[in-house]
Amino acid sequence: MNRENTVLAMRSQLTGLSPIRPVGRVSGVSGGVVLIDGLADRACIGDRVKVVREDADVLQSEVVQLAGRTLTMLPDGELEGIALGDRASVHSAAMVAPSDGWIGRIVDPDGQPLDGRGLNHGLQRRPIRASPPPPTDRRPMGARLSTGMAAFNTVLPIVTGQRIGLFAGSGVGKSSLLGQLAQNMEADVVVIAMIGERGREVRHFVDEVLGAEGLKRSVVVAATSDQSALVRRRCAWTAMTVAEHFRDQGKSVLFLADSITRFAEAHREVAVAAGEAPVLRGHPPSTSHLIMSLCERAGPGAEGQGDITGVFSVLVAGSDMDEPVADILRGVLDGHVVLDRTIAERGRYPAVDLLKSVSRSLPAAATPAQNETIQKMRKILSTYERNEMMITAGLYAQGSDPEIDLAIQLWPELEGFMSKLDVQGIDHSFNQLNLIMRRAQSKNSQVSQRQS
Repeated sequence: MNRENTVLAMRSQLTGLSPIRPVGRVSGVSGGVVLIDGLADRACIGDRVKVVREDADVLQSEVVQLAGRTLTMLPDGELEGIALGDRASVHSAAMVAPSDGWIGRIVDPDGQPLDGRGLNHGLQRRPIRASPPPPTDRRPMGARLSTGMAAFNTVLPIVTGQRIGLFAGSGVGKSSLLGQLAQNMEADVVVIAMIGERGREVRHFVDEVLGAEGLKRSVVVAATSDQSALVRRRCAWTAMTVAEHFRDQGKSVLFLADSITRFAEAHREVAVAAGEAPVLRGHPPSTSHLIMSLCERAGPGAEGQGDITGVFSVLVAGSDMDEPVADILRGVLDGHVVLDRTIAERGRYPAVDLLKSVSRSLPAAATPAQNETIQKMRKILSTYERNEMMITAGLYAQGSDPEIDLAIQLWPELEGFMSKLDVQGIDHSFNQLNLIMRRAQSKNSQVSQRQS
């Protein structure tokens, strides 16, 4: 059976090959783009073009603009060695053929292995820019998922098919949090898109953050920061295509994207080369559609399909939550988690700012008793935050306000709870949270009785 599948996969790869291809010629190179004559009636936006240089090396590129009889191409690699008159041929838009054998592997945006071992391709070639399931056919979001972390098991729940944003500056623990989710969150398969990441960080994330156990159920799609904008942009699309492959098998998929900011930045380079003006605070107008169309591909599938639960990270420079990429994502996702540098600096990881974070799966994702606990916790943390300056300055006299007394009593234990790993499940996390709150309330009540 394996031999038959291998033959079918090879046949699928050969389907797009043709013994005859029209040939164009390089007519100009300007501003990082290549102009091709002779193929205008044969190419579409998004098609791949191969240019054969004088040294017989092949340069991959993509059609980004059509004007008259000239194609404008943006190359995947360096332009050195290109000369006027070099031959160019058109190929179909980028496609990949994922298979179950990709689990545990690291691949590039073209579906080629990056770990030095051979890789079998699947039976079906898929376009990397696909449409989401029809909205009327999609199922509602599903059951609550255990994440392996107390904060997400309780006050920030994630349900099957939910899409959340992870907003953080650099060095605040974003990658570590994604690694924890990849290791511990309920899912059949984890697909990780590492978009524009530093080469050293890819190896570090796979070996140290994700670990051998996490990699066993994961597919990592990586495009490093030194690669072209086209390759970095394709990384997100290819990873989502891999996730859709497993979703169509009825599996529950966890999709982690790091980061959508670099995805948008790569698109900006491509769009500007195609003639778009960067009018949206440095981004072209098509950025909104680009991000929304990627996010819409995640979520619950149609009947008979599985689900893609998505976590999309955003790099927010200077904690600017209103910058374009963050603003677009907040409007299209089912919740957002904010990591705060101040919290990270005091040593609490994950550095989740609970009061600025929202899960739109609530209140439906929790029981009435759990929702009551969540509201109590939020109220206590809000009370402490509003009065923190007065408390730390020593200006508050204990006994002046019962709510502030309770917040002071509970705050250290709630801080510790937010950083706990808990692989024993959602109910266990809620039991631990309720125990903390009951113990503090009892102690606070005893202090009040002694004072009276």
